[in-house]
Amino acid sequence: MHPPNISEMKFEELIDREWVTANGLGGYASSTLCGLNTRKYHGLLVAAMSPPVRRMVLLSHVEETVWTSHGEFALGNNEYPGTIFPRGFQYLRAFNVEPFPRWAYQGDGFTIEKSLRLLPGENTACLSYSLLTGEKSVTLEIKALLALRGIHELMYQWNSRLAAESKNGVVRIPASTRTPEVFFAHDGEFRTDAHWHLNTIYRREDERGYSGLEDLWKPGSFRWTLSPGQTVHLACSTEPVELARVKSDLDRARDDFDRRTSIVSSEVDESLETLLRAADSFVVCPPGETPGERAVQVITQYPWSSPSGRTALVGFRGLFVVPGRLEEGRALLLGLAAQIKDGLVPTEYGEIGEGPSYCGADTSLWFVDAVGEYLRRTEDEKTIGALFAAVERIIEAYRQGKAPGIFCDSDGLVGTRLAGAAGSWMDARVADWIVTPRQGRPVELNALWYNALVTAGSLASKLGKQALAWQWEELGRRVQASFNRRFWNANLDCCYDVVEDDGFDASVRPNQIFAISLPHAVLAAERHRAVIQKVMEELLTPMGVRSLSARDPAYRGRYGGNVVSRDRAQHQGSVYPWLLGPLATAYTKAWGRNEETIFRISQWVAPCLDYLAGDGLGQICELFDGESPKAGRGAPACALSTAEILRCYTQEILGIATAPRRARPGPSASPGTPVGSSTLE
Repeated sequence: MHPPNISEMKFEELIDREWVTANGLGGYASSTLCGLNTRKYHGLLVAAMSPPVRRMVLLSHVEETVWTSHGEFALGNNEYPGTIFPRGFQYLRAFNVEPFPRWAYQGDGFTIEKSLRLLPGENTACLSYSLLTGEKSVTLEIKALLALRGIHELMYQWNSRLAAESKNGVVRIPASTRTPEVFFAHDGEFRTDAHWHLNTIYRREDERGYSGLEDLWKPGSFRWTLSPGQTVHLACSTEPVELARVKSDLDRARDDFDRRTSIVSSEVDESLETLLRAADSFVVCPPGETPGERAVQVITQYPWSSPSGRTALVGFRGLFVVPGRLEEGRALLLGLAAQIKDGLVPTEYGEIGEGPSYCGADTSLWFVDAVGEYLRRTEDEKTIGALFAAVERIIEAYRQGKAPGIFCDSDGLVGTRLAGAAGSWMDARVADWIVTPRQGRPVELNALWYNALVTAGSLASKLGKQALAWQWEELGRRVQASFNRRFWNANLDCCYDVVEDDGFDASVRPNQIFAISLPHAVLAAERHRAVIQKVMEELLTPMGVRSLSARDPAYRGRYGGNVVSRDRAQHQGSVYPWLLGPLATAYTKAWGRNEETIFRISQWVAPCLDYLAGDGLGQICELFDGESPKAGRGAPACALSTAEILRCYTQEILGIATAPRRARPGPSASPGTPVGSSTLE
């Protein structure tokens, strides 16, 4: 991944690019390239208080000031009504997000490198500053600005009375009735100077139709006299933290990074390594337990989404199989199996720790698909019994119509009438209005149903349950015949999107691709090429696949504005990068894997890889506008976008099942390592 060229960027470009780094617990740090927070979700330490949820923005950002013999240089950035103050972006010379966020600032008489590390498996962030060049010592002062609230909330001055206690290099912010206990460890001098910074503006929140005004609290200032070549540290944590231990962890991580880069630089290509690093950030595992016992979950998107069962299962291959994380994949499947309720697998988990939501008719069928993939890769005889029991509960609940809101008709096709829910991945809603209702028999649900029946029948046969195997396989044959009879739209040479009791929804959407791309394709082979051609003709764009044909009267090519405007457009024309994965798999099935196929798929994926290495700063966003210039929209970092581009790149282009890496990528190098006076490479 190539660092952005800061010198050529205007202020608006600096705040349009967002970076994210995660700690493996659900916590994260995120901001814009220049460090000016434009969202209430931005922060340097966003801690998961009950991993992976109950996340709180603790350390919002810092404002640094450098004094030299040439004067005072304010490096921070903040937006207030009518002004940006300070304007530290004018001293920013370089930025790199890998292997962790690093900035280089330059003014008269100094070049300082700043780096941010989240310690894996704990709610601790460490900022480090190194004076790389300069003839004399400089004075560095850091003001830490705290938000101390949930990620969906805002802090105001009247919310809490706060105080700071300082002793032996540790500053403690005691808990209040509304705010948690926070600790700072430092190797400088702390000066108590508590006050509020009022009226901080988050411009993206205002654009999205939400409140974007907040007050931030400063407990005091940290100060150092910094000599050339010296590195100083400031750590923030939810637990009492010892700076010596943090620095030791950073030194050990530096050695791991040096060892890993000497291996991967010649053996793993840059795009693959960046994709693997991005994919790792979405998989969260509680600490202190063996991997096989962990309650593994997947964060849907950063910075605002909570864990999702559906996302974890749709992206299972890209998040667990390709990166070689099969032990964590096993833990995920067993954890979801234990939560099955009336044949339904949890679709979503709430941010404040409330119980799981069972709002997806497709999630359980994606579970069966992931189980089949896991067992194909592992032959895990110890786990197959428990996973098969879960699969059997799902199949029988759907077959007998006992899963809430789901029915199985006389032809064997399944449908959904889930109250107040779309039931599939196209789940945008405005109040009680479901924007893209999947009521009836959605094409993707029946593609998944057939795939699940064949997968379950194979597992039953392997376990010697021949009666069940025969029953499910026979139902599968009936489903396939019914599907090809009832879903085929001869007028358009593609599949209906939804088959209803009294008609059809003929909208041209990407959901029909799953009838080809899943391991067991329900659509007759002679129809594969026609469907793919239709999708390529009406839905394929340089950044992914449209959610609705531009020829449709309901098409909306721009995603933006307030919540109603965005939700109207979300699945009515917005472009999804993750859908390139199933399209590429379907294309390979239809035309075979050859040089021409690989070349075509490489062309599809290349713009997303360019975005990953460029504007995405190591991540791929949730969606893009359907119309040019196809700007990145939605969440800046999306698990499904990363997972399916990684899987597609590895399996369909490189032709390998798992990524050939020697060590898991992640934030690992030590801050303070000189990287040059004005570039971070």
